[in-house]
Amino acid sequence: MSAENKRPLDESDENSSDGWVGPSPALAAQPKKRKVLKYEKLYLDNLPSAETYEKSFMHRDIITHVVVTKTDFIITASCDGHVKFWKKMEESIEFVKHFRSHLGAIQDMSSNFGGSLLVTISNDKSLKVFDVINFDMINMMKLDYIPRCAEWIHCPGDAIAALAITDADSNKIYVYDGQGTNTPLHVFGKLHTKPVVLMKYNAPMETCISVDRAGILEYWTGPKTEYSFPKLGVVVTFESKLDTDLFEFVRSKSLPSGLSFSPDGTRFATISTDRKVRVFKFQTGKLMKVFDETLQRFSELQQAHQQLPNMEFGRRMAVERDLEKWDACDLGNIIFDESGHFLLYATMLGVKVVNLVTNRCAHILGKVENLRLLRLALFQGRGRKSKAAVTVEMEASENPTIDSVKPDPTLFCTAFKKNRREPDDTKRVQRLYDSAILHTALGDIHVKLFPKECPRSVENFCTHSRNGYYNGHIFHRVIKGFMIQTGDPT
Repeated sequence: MSAENKRPLDESDENSSDGWVGPSPALAAQPKKRKVLKYEKLYLDNLPSAETYEKSFMHRDIITHVVVTKTDFIITASCDGHVKFWKKMEESIEFVKHFRSHLGAIQDMSSNFGGSLLVTISNDKSLKVFDVINFDMINMMKLDYIPRCAEWIHCPGDAIAALAITDADSNKIYVYDGQGTNTPLHVFGKLHTKPVVLMKYNAPMETCISVDRAGILEYWTGPKTEYSFPKLGVVVTFESKLDTDLFEFVRSKSLPSGLSFSPDGTRFATISTDRKVRVFKFQTGKLMKVFDETLQRFSELQQAHQQLPNMEFGRRMAVERDLEKWDACDLGNIIFDESGHFLLYATMLGVKVVNLVTNRCAHILGKVENLRLLRLALFQGRGRKSKAAVTVEMEASENPTIDSVKPDPTLFCTAFKKNRREPDDTKRVQRLYDSAILHTALGDIHVKLFPKECPRSVENFCTHSRNGYYNGHIFHRVIKGFMIQTGDPT
């Protein structure tokens, strides 16, 4: 065919889409943005991060319970019925008092929301109540049954310090006045059909969750609202548990061994006998997240990316099977940090610190240790609090005294006895100084100290200064050219 007879090329054909048959290709899906927790480093700085534990403290027998209160006390209990009170100090903890509380094994130990009261129950059918701040026993009751769980179900300011106790052999929950007699204020006789094995009180929502041996979870309230179901539309949004995921443990045929609420009360997390960590929304009862911590999962992880030497991994697997055999898994618990963004729980690899926003493990504490941690209690605060108000200028200054008053996050765990300090944690607070500066309303006063000539006096002055003893005092005596006098004239 000659070039003259050829059909001219239509330039519009190049850009035309008439030749496409079928639906137009869909646009590529936009990749999801990875969730990020704002100020994550700040939150992690207020959590323990050491690879190894610092120090161990002993009971005569196996420690089964540990509690940290908001009043900066640590209380430990052992299976021989002994209870010890410890106080969080600037470094480590200091022993306060020892109680031979019960003749039998301690079944449960719980402190109230404000950290002022503590209760212990034992299989000797007794109940003891302690005043935490004054570390004194203030009440004791003899029960007609063997108790299983104990939980304070009151908030600060309530008229009655209500205390809930469960019967180990029946489905009943007894509510007492913790500072009264052993006559119950109320008895839940039909709330559960099986004995209750776990109870936790959600103070912000003023609601308690109890779990029985069948895996059934129940919501209920204390004496302030006449022991009723939480207020619909205000505290919870469901009328029937069929609209929730609260039957999750029945479906999985497992029991939660630990339950904890977030600080704002909007979520709760559980760790159960099937070795799975579940996070629920409190108001809806819906399941939010599930973390698989089963032995099979750890075996697959070890094969894909070796976490431990094979011999050490095999030893830890044997320990885990022994824990299941001796039913010691119910000694493990789970806790939130004070921000509510992180979960802490013990596994065979150590204590996992899980970020609930990114769903990633931020830290594993004690991974190199050859021990199995069980119960955890977290302290987040200052071991030594400044008695004077801290200003912005004081925080920004390079003052070693102020720098020494820093948060001291500490994780207390039940484990075997050892005694070791973190190698990097060797810095000590300086006790003697050569000079000091007194900040007054009329200016700064520079003072020269003589630690070599009179070390005791200088140490006494420096210690009182660090503790804030002189803060807020006035110069009540001024003699020009001779002396000024301050202190407490009373």
